[in-house]
Order: sequence, then structure tokens, then C-alpha cells
Amino acid sequence: MTQRWLVLAGVGLAALAASAHVGSPDTIFEGAAGPYLVRVIVRAPGVVPGLADISVRVTGGPPVEAVTVLPLRGGLPTAALPPADTARPVPGNPGLYAAQLWLMSFGAYSVQVNVAGPQGAGSAIVPVMAVATRRLGFDRALALALSGAALFLFVGALTIVRAAVRESTLPAGAQPDPRRGAVAWGVTLAAAGLLGAVLWGGKVWWDGDDREFLSNIYRPMHVTTTVPAAGVLRIAIDDSAWLARQWTPLIPDHGKLMHLFLVKDGDLGAFAHLHPVGRDSTTFDAGLPSVPAGRYRVYADIVHESGFAQTLTDTVEIADGRSAWRASDPDDAWWAGNGKRDTGYETRLADGSAMSMERALEPIVAGQDIQLTFTVRSPDGRAAALQPYMGLPGHAAVTTADGSVFVHLHPLGTVSMASQLVYTLRQPGDTVRGLLGRRITSFRDTTGHAVHAGEGVVTFPYAFPKAGRYTVWAQVKRNGRILTGRFEVEVR
Repeated sequence: MTQRWLVLAGVGLAALAASAHVGSPDTIFEGAAGPYLVRVIVRAPGVVPGLADISVRVTGGPPVEAVTVLPLRGGLPTAALPPADTARPVPGNPGLYAAQLWLMSFGAYSVQVNVAGPQGAGSAIVPVMAVATRRLGFDRALALALSGAALFLFVGALTIVRAAVRESTLPAGAQPDPRRGAVAWGVTLAAAGLLGAVLWGGKVWWDGDDREFLSNIYRPMHVTTTVPAAGVLRIAIDDSAWLARQWTPLIPDHGKLMHLFLVKDGDLGAFAHLHPVGRDSTTFDAGLPSVPAGRYRVYADIVHESGFAQTLTDTVEIADGRSAWRASDPDDAWWAGNGKRDTGYETRLADGSAMSMERALEPIVAGQDIQLTFTVRSPDGRAAALQPYMGLPGHAAVTTADGSVFVHLHPLGTVSMASQLVYTLRQPGDTVRGLLGRRITSFRDTTGHAVHAGEGVVTFPYAFPKAGRYTVWAQVKRNGRILTGRFEVEVR
């Protein structure tokens, strides 16, 4: 019984982690589509093939005449693209458009969002991970109805066979003799065996298809996290598929091959955002911050050359005995509190400045897209001048106390910028492993994601996946120092 419970628990934990972000499968993008500002939400179907719901909210720019969406598997097309699907305006909600798209195969997709209006047309690429995270249950009422229909057809077919053998060649009004009746029963039994074999073959096919689907349910690669020496955190990708080179190589996202987050289990009293340095293709080391001893949840964001992004999960025990922190990357940062559940909307940062979270006018509801807005003020009360942090105005992490949800947010949403680059820079002839990765590594973004000096405001689009209490860590950079603020959010 205990072993069975452990197996079920393992399956449940795998299902929680079965998405590019843990427990938060929807993709959110906010950015420019030509002269238009759009917020795109792709709600994953959870099964493949499956029908994804897509909403496009035009948040700024000139008037819009048409919005279309198109699913793409690769980068630059080698043939003419199919016609795009039209996103229809949502009645009573100006600026919101909705569409549905079929995701037909597993892997990394992109959705091309096209917006047209009087000032021309623009498009945006939204990376989407098409993975199966669950198996849909069969409705009991439908199963009973189909079983009844199958039994009716089975008995009806045998009745027709018996009647055909027993009476079809008799003259009108003649009665079948006992011999003809025995032959009819023999043929009927043979037909029952044949139909039974057909039904059994159908069951074997169904079970085989079901096993194949279960084998394709996404689970992130397995990793093992250890503390091999004082002040060193090591994470090793020891998944057999990775070791057998069944995954494409990793590419940098914001200039880092891995974004690793530590969250103290239980009270969420400590948090770290690290960028381990690769020792080889499987092992990464990071300087371990002086966080309190205890059990920590580990989340590691990586992006593959295919454009597929995933979050690897693990836990690690960190013993007492803090040592001087030697950061392995200049963008590493950590935070430790007193373990209390702060419910305020303002927190004091390490440099004496203050970060406040804009309070929503209405209760936050699960599934609704919102804007998380944070304002940083210097000790004298003025809006603080912020610097780009890994090329963006800021970063944020969102989690629940039980770890069922974890997501790494940017002002662009939940999408990976590296995945966007894959679909932007990939050429039709990119078939050599590592070729696209080298092109992405050498790419320099000339568009920029500027932080407006003096404003001190950072926003993150998101839709909380379920009701409950969430902890949000917002990170910004000021005067060369990375600052972290923690907030609590209640979602209905």
C-alpha cells in the first residue's frame, strides 16, 4: 500500500511540474506587434493534439482592423505559409480578440500574431510549448451509453447472422428443421468468436494507443542538486535522455545557460536567483549564498536549441554554517527574511530604498490576466533610477507555499526571449547541432528593453492559475546592485 501511494505521489508531482513553468502552463506575452502593443495569452489544452485558446488584447497603438494568428513549428519557412486564422472581437470587451488553434504535435511551437490597421501591419512571435500534461478522463455517462450501444449492436449482429443462416433460403411459410437450426447456432457461435476477436483487437489497439500517449506525457529532465563543498551549489542533469543526446543543446537566455532559483521550503523565508556556470554539458556550479539552513526547492530554467524551454525541479538540504558568499555570476542575488508572512504592499530594500506593489482595485481572480506593478523609491522618497537587469527592467518569481506553482516572469511575460530568438534567427538550413546556438550567442539585440530613468516602475503581465496565496519576489537593479522585494498576493 505504501509503495502504491509513493508511486501515485510521484505521478502527481510529475504532473505538477509538467510544463515550461511549474503549475502555470499558460503562455503570456506582452510586447510590440509593429506599431501596436499587445498582450497575448495562449491557454494550453493539456493534451496533444489539442485545441489551444488564444486571446489577444490590444493595449496601445493606433486603431485595429484585423487580428490573425498562425501556428508555426520552425523559423523561416521553406514553403508558403497556410492561411492564418482570424481572431474575433470579444463582445463587450473592446480591444480583446479570441481565436483557437490546433497544436498537432509535441514540441516547441510558435504562434505568429498579426495585427493590421490604418498605420500598417505588425506581427509578434509567441513561443509555445506543446506538451501533454494530463490524460483526459472518459465521461462515465458517455462510457455507459457507448457500452450499451456496443452490446446492442453485438447482439443484433449475431441475431442477423443466426436468422440469415436459419431462414434466408427457406421458401415462404416453411419452418426450419432441427438440422438447419443447429447449423445456424454453430455459425452464430463462430460469428460471436470472430466479433469477439475484433473487439479484443480494438481493445489491444486502444490500450497501445493509451500507453503511447502516457509515454509522451511531458516530464522535465531529471536533475540532482548537491552541496559538494562549502559555498558551492552543484546541479547535474543526469537524465538518460540528456546523456544519450536525445535533447538538443542548451542556448543562453538573457546571456545565461541556466537560471536557477532556490526557495526555502515551508516558510519561504529565503530566496536566491543564481546563474550556475557549466563545468561540462551535464554539471553546473554556482556560488551558494549565505542562506539559512534548511530544505530548499530548486527550479532551473533552461532553453534548448529547438526553442523548447523547460523548468527542471529538485530539492536540496543546505546545512547550517554560513560562509562568505563568492558569487559565480555578477547577476546572482539572494534574499533572506525573518520567516514571517508579510502581507503589506511595501517593503524596504537592502540599499535603504523602498519597493511598493500596486494594490488592485478589485480582487484578483484566478485565470484573469492582470498587470503586477512595482514602484521603487529612493530613501528620499523620489522615484528611483533603475538600471537594466540582464537586459530587462526587472525579473520576478511567483510561487505558492506548497510549490505547486512556480513561474519566472519578465516584463515580456512568461515567454523565453531565447525561444523567440530561435524562431527569429533560425534558417531553413540549420540542421547541424550547435549552429543555431552559436548564432544566438553572438546575436546582439539592438531594439533594447530600456528602463526609463527616474520612473522606477516595473510591470509584469500574468494570470494566476488557481486560487490561493502566492509569494512574489520582484528584482530590480539600482546603482549596480540587485535588489529583491517580497510580497504576498491573495487570489480568489
